[in-house]
Amino acid sequence: MTHSYGSFCDDFYLDMHVNTELDLPNNRDTVLAFFERLQRTWPTMGNFYRREDGHYCLEEDDEPGEYRWVNLETDRIGSGIVNPTNLEDVYAQDRLVLELMPYMLGVNHLDVDSLDVTYAMDFDYQGNHDEVIADALFSQSPFGCLLDQPNSKALGFSPTVLTSLSEDCRTQARISVESKTSAFEVRNEKYKAEEAISLYFTVRQYRRPDEKFDALKSFESQCIMAGELFASKIMPCIVQPLANAISQRR
Repeated sequence: MTHSYGSFCDDFYLDMHVNTELDLPNNRDTVLAFFERLQRTWPTMGNFYRREDGHYCLEEDDEPGEYRWVNLETDRIGSGIVNPTNLEDVYAQDRLVLELMPYMLGVNHLDVDSLDVTYAMDFDYQGNHDEVIADALFSQSPFGCLLDQPNSKALGFSPTVLTSLSEDCRTQARISVESKTSAFEVRNEKYKAEEAISLYFTVRQYRRPDEKFDALKSFESQCIMAGELFASKIMPCIVQPLANAISQRR
């Protein structure tokens, strides 16, 4: 499944995270065996390292702009591709991680707290991020009522909205738009060129206590749900207004 989401932003991400109740194993043999198994499927994933916080990462070279990555954190497994040209490539990688985690990491249905499927975008902009977000998303909203006051400048527009997608509230959707601009930058009109406005859209499924959690089945359902909502709701209502607001300032 190809897409054109990258044409609306500077970087596009499609990620999956499995959040666990217990800490993941961090012994040498288990960690290396897990990543070696992934590398056998994708030999170009050769950049292995441990972060300062102790999390383990396996990545492709990020120079081409599109690259795979898999992370093992204390109580979270992450998988994704940056700037994917084909969404099915991402799903195939995520499925393999889900298939391997019970056998190689000891993560069973009881250990899974929740599973996330996330669409994310970065919009590069050297200027007041909050002003862009306010103009794009709040210009006709009551929350923008103070912006017409003398000397008023947008300083804190990083909205986050959480909604339920199921009657039991265990399937949820979260939308977040994050500004990287500080009051110091606005006051001095000096903005960092490398910072970006970030958008995150996540469909999360919590484990239900009355049934055995099937990670692969849930993942497939969440991918469909997240894909449909992102295309029909997030793109026209949030992404396009943000992209338009930025283009008008360039």
